[in-house]
Amino acid sequence: MKRKIKDKDFELYLKGDQLKSKLKDLGKEITADFLGEDLVVFGVLNGSFMVMADLVRAIDLPLKCEFLRISSYSGMETTGKVQSVLGLTTDITGKSVLIIEDIVDTGVSMDFLLKELKKHHPKRLAIATLLFKKDAFRFNYPLDYVGFEIPNKFVVGFGLDYDGFGRNLPDLYQLSLS
Repeated sequence: MKRKIKDKDFELYLKGDQLKSKLKDLGKEITADFLGEDLVVFGVLNGSFMVMADLVRAIDLPLKCEFLRISSYSGMETTGKVQSVLGLTTDITGKSVLIIEDIVDTGVSMDFLLKELKKHHPKRLAIATLLFKKDAFRFNYPLDYVGFEIPNKFVVGFGLDYDGFGRNLPDLYQLSLS
């Protein structure tokens, strides 16, 4: 199945059911790992909103949901610079923090976010991402919960976008080579 978004053609890569099933599995793992802890979950806007909605429903623990907004993309390319647009409003000192991302590719945004959150002295910082582009990753910090490792191809859908479009697609699509 193909989709045209703006001037690009995309082909189906992963069905929404596969994505949701993986998030349920990650939720069970996170539930076991954070049992008894004071958990604050941060979704990274804009892309993580769909991932976060499904993942927090799969975490069977009391938790607080918050959002942060950072950006390092313009169109299909990373700018290499991170801008913190929406700041931290919750005290995370001594609390366990789970950062939820839709995708980690170069790792520039997450590196920035980790450094910023560590300044607030959380008890624990963990990262959950639905998608991970290992071949594009430039850092060595751990990703605690990874749904799918994917090739270094541009993807849209399930919260991910191309120049602001495609986030609403229920499945994940990759840039078509043909």
